[in-house]
Amino acid sequence: MARAHVTFPRPRISDVPAAVRRELETLPLPPLRGRRVAVTAGSRGIRDIVPILAATVAWVRGHGGDPVLVAAMGSHGGGTEEGQRRLLAHLGITAESVGAPLMTSMDTVELGRTPRGLIAHCDRNAAACDGILVVNRVKPHTAFADPFGSGLLKMIAVGLGKAPAAAQIHRKGPAEMGAAIDAIAGVVIATGKIYGGLAIVENAYDETAAVAAVPPESLRDRERVLFADARRLMPSLPVESLDLLIVDEIGKNFSGTGMDVNVIGRWRLPGMAEPAAPHVQRIVALRLSAESEGNAQGVGLADVVTRRLVDAIDPVATYVNTLVSTYVQRAFVPVTMPSEHDAIAAALASLDLPDPAATRAMRIANTLHLEDCWVSESLIPELQNRPEVAVDRPEPMAFTDDGNLQ
Repeated sequence: MARAHVTFPRPRISDVPAAVRRELETLPLPPLRGRRVAVTAGSRGIRDIVPILAATVAWVRGHGGDPVLVAAMGSHGGGTEEGQRRLLAHLGITAESVGAPLMTSMDTVELGRTPRGLIAHCDRNAAACDGILVVNRVKPHTAFADPFGSGLLKMIAVGLGKAPAAAQIHRKGPAEMGAAIDAIAGVVIATGKIYGGLAIVENAYDETAAVAAVPPESLRDRERVLFADARRLMPSLPVESLDLLIVDEIGKNFSGTGMDVNVIGRWRLPGMAEPAAPHVQRIVALRLSAESEGNAQGVGLADVVTRRLVDAIDPVATYVNTLVSTYVQRAFVPVTMPSEHDAIAAALASLDLPDPAATRAMRIANTLHLEDCWVSESLIPELQNRPEVAVDRPEPMAFTDDGNLQ
């Protein structure tokens, strides 16, 4: 295997809090003096989420408003108030770091229904406020493939709707989930409770590339534009076909499904066609990240895993998330091997490769950070003349005495 470095487009904001303040000034808000404003917090893996939330809270308070932070996390954290508060603390989001009280109630109220009878659930604390500022990153989703993904609309329809909303929407399946989110978000926006949204777009290096304040009446159209930007900037594998992909770590801090299905090219959803590229025959996952707190949602996307990964799984956190999503296949525990060496060897043994030396293999840290990776010797001729890829000399894979990769 040879070390490889991939260079992706890298637009980024140097002063994120200042950009947040500039954007919020463009929102046509009512006078905030004396008004209580809920600010949403929830999605994992957002690099600058703490300074972004802190800047939003300070801006609201600076305009005379009374900001509160509301957990908008659907069924995450085991679907409990304590679990969601602990998860937010793991992300660095606390009342002290953000500068506003943090509310994590799982109680919801109904704000209306769509023409097809879907309920618009909303966090009780947020609904009791005068208005809601929705803050979230926009990026492709891992359970549906509409022209918008995980972003402001999903935060409104699912994040704020807690476990009841998550269960209701996931039962619609991948073919209808996007339309359900769009319709429910439309109902909530129509109540006038949404003051606006602050969208975050990240680059392939997990850095803030853009922030955009969006008025409520423009949310549904503007998110589709921002989604196209986010898709263009997200990282991808430098090749479209692999025999073997080794993923050092999976976890909810990297993707809602542990591994981003848009990166690995594997959905494993009933009724959902797999993409033509990238195509990976075998995926080996080595570890579960500590930040995932035992939630191994998406472990079933792998073919072979290690005993170390399986021992780190918290069944309660994983199954609550999985059963709400309805995609139980993604929680199936794959072939489990004692060590990293054995897991890789098992995956290779399961492939019908006439010439093992020609194996098209790649090793990545996780599906969020793809700029530095390892590639097999067979891939070097394909990559060495690409200006965005730098490849070192190949060297044998090295393992410790207990079978872990060095």
